[in-house]
Amino acid sequence: MSVGIEAINVYAGRTCLDVKRLFEARGLDVKRFANLMMAQKSVNLPCEDPVSNAVNAAKPIISQLTDEQRGQIELLVVGTESGLDFAKPISTYIHDYLGLSRRCRSFETKHACYGGTAALQCALNFVSASVINGVKALVIASDAASVPDRMTYWEPSQGAGAVAMLISDSPALFEVDEGASGYYSHEVMDTLRPRSDMEIGDSDLSLLSYLECLEQCFSMYEERVSSVDILDTFDYLVFHTPFAGMVKGAHRKLLRKHKQLSSEQIEQDFEKRMLDSLVYCTRIGNVYSAALYLALCSLIDHNYFEAPKRVGLFSYGSGCSSEFYSGVIPDNAQEKLAQFEIRKKLDERYSLTMEEYEILSDMSTDRMSGVQEKVFDTSAYQNIYDSLFVGQDLLVLDQINNFHRKYKWA
Repeated sequence: MSVGIEAINVYAGRTCLDVKRLFEARGLDVKRFANLMMAQKSVNLPCEDPVSNAVNAAKPIISQLTDEQRGQIELLVVGTESGLDFAKPISTYIHDYLGLSRRCRSFETKHACYGGTAALQCALNFVSASVINGVKALVIASDAASVPDRMTYWEPSQGAGAVAMLISDSPALFEVDEGASGYYSHEVMDTLRPRSDMEIGDSDLSLLSYLECLEQCFSMYEERVSSVDILDTFDYLVFHTPFAGMVKGAHRKLLRKHKQLSSEQIEQDFEKRMLDSLVYCTRIGNVYSAALYLALCSLIDHNYFEAPKRVGLFSYGSGCSSEFYSGVIPDNAQEKLAQFEIRKKLDERYSLTMEEYEILSDMSTDRMSGVQEKVFDTSAYQNIYDSLFVGQDLLVLDQINNFHRKYKWA
C-alpha cells in the first residue's frame, strides 16, 4: 500500500525581521553573515504560541475535507520542542480548535528538531498497519522560539512557525519509500532548552554531531537499500535546516566522502539538487521540528516536476536522534501545494523595525510554559494585529486562567 503525505501546509507567522539589519544592530561580524545564508526570520507576536502556529498551519487543510474525511483522521501527533506542560500535550488544544473527531488518538512527541520526523514516522506506520480503509493521520510539527538569544549568532536563525501534514494512503504530495531508512542516535549536549526562556548550546559541537549523524544515517540507508548512489539515486536532497549555510557544508562533506568531485562540481550539484529546498528556510529561519518539512515545501514550490522525482531526506534533532529516508514527489505535487499560497503569505508579512522587534521579544515570555494568569493585551502592537490578524481567521492566544490556555479567532 502506498503511504505518505496527502496534503501539506506552512504557517510562518505574519511578521518578519531583516537578518542583515539584526546583524548590524547587534554588532555581529558581517563576515559571518554570508555563511548563514539567511535573509529574513519569522517572528511570532506575543499572542502566538506553538498551539496557534499548529492550528493556523493545519486549518486550511482541514477546511477542505468533508465531514466524512475529517472523521477518518484517527491519529493526531504533534512534534514540538516548545511544549507548554510536563503532562498535558499541546495536541489536546489543537485537536479541539480543529474540530477533530473525539474518536482519535492524540499525543505529543519531543526530540528537539527530530520531533516532527518522529511524529511523521509514527503516523506512516499507523496508516500502513491499519485494517480500516481510508484511515488518515494528522501530523503537525510546531514550535515557537523562546526569548531571543541576544548578541549571539543563534539569534539570527531563530524562526517561528509550523508545518501540518495529512497522512494517508493517497500520497498526492510525497510517497514514502517503504523500508528505506537509516537512523543514528547518541547522547550529546549540543543544543538544549533547559528552561522555557532559554536556548543554549555549543554551535561547534552541534555542527559536528549533525555531520556525524548524516554520515552514519546514510551508511545505514546504504545497507538497507541495494545499489544506492548519492548522485544517481536521488533527484533531490532535502536536509534539516537550522540555517542554509549549515546544509551547504553538510552536502559538501557528504559528497567529498562518497565521490571524487571538484569544488566546482559540488557547487553545481548543490545548486541543482538542494538550493530550491532552502528558499523558504532563508526567509523564515529555523522552525525546529518543522524545518525539514519547510524545506520539502520549498523544493516542491520552486521546482517543476514533469515526472515523479525521488528525494533523499535527512532529519536531525539535537541530543541527539537522526534519520535518512526517501520518497517520491509525484508529477502534480506542485499544483497541489500551490493552492495554499505559501510564497504569497511570506511576501505579505510585516517587516519589523528593530524597535518593534525588541518590544515583541521582551513580551515573548508571556506566552511560554509556566504562566499561570495572563490576559493578552495587543495594544503594544495594535497596528500589526489589526492589519494582519483581524478578520483573517487566524487563531491567537487570548488569555491564560490558572494555567489553562484560552484561544480565539482573530
